[in-house]
Amino acid sequence: MYDPTVARLTYRALLGRRRALILFLLPVLLIAISVAVRALTGADDQVAADVLGGFALATMVPLIGVIAGTGAIGPEIDDGSVVYLLSKPVKRPTIITTKLIVAIGVTMAFSAIPTFIAGMILNGNGQQVAVAYTVAALVASIAYAALFLLLGTVTKHAVVFGLVYALVWEALFGSLVAGARTLSVQQWSLALAEKVAGSDLVKSDVGLPVAVVLLAAVTAGATWYAGQKLRTLTLAGED
Repeated sequence: MYDPTVARLTYRALLGRRRALILFLLPVLLIAISVAVRALTGADDQVAADVLGGFALATMVPLIGVIAGTGAIGPEIDDGSVVYLLSKPVKRPTIITTKLIVAIGVTMAFSAIPTFIAGMILNGNGQQVAVAYTVAALVASIAYAALFLLLGTVTKHAVVFGLVYALVWEALFGSLVAGARTLSVQQWSLALAEKVAGSDLVKSDVGLPVAVVLLAAVTAGATWYAGQKLRTLTLAGED
């Protein structure tokens, strides 16, 4: 369920000059903030958790997921160039799976690695904060990539809807409405981070078993439905 040619084309599209600049911007900002905070406050475990939870996991990871997930297929559908890809002898579920793998890889690289570096800068991984939030970023990258790849197949406004989910639902409603946190990729990934940290510095409103089930269900469901939507795209001359 992986095609090297599709992967190469997807990487090229995601890491083009314009998108690469956006992808690098948020990690650079996170590390710059971490350097400044460390210089001002010293190594403080609570401050490290606040920065990594408040900016890295709550803002950077979902935004990078939006860029990578929607960018993996959305532009090809919007401009019609997807017909050239669909005309090749590659099964459509394989196209989706390959693009998802690429989107996950890009999201992880531009979110989890900077999160770990920032955590080491902030407090040298005291209380396992850096590792815990890195695990959360890795897990969240998978679910975000699947969700936003699905959006890229079902709407031309995938980026807008992705930003609404990431910044309005998770960041705003998630902080104000307790029930909304249950339907939050951020909270699901935090459940794993809480297990890794083993302290009150990292807390989730969702239990670990529920979080694992929801992460798996959303990722699998989004991937399957994206494949189904791609199947409905027909080429001229197809019956």
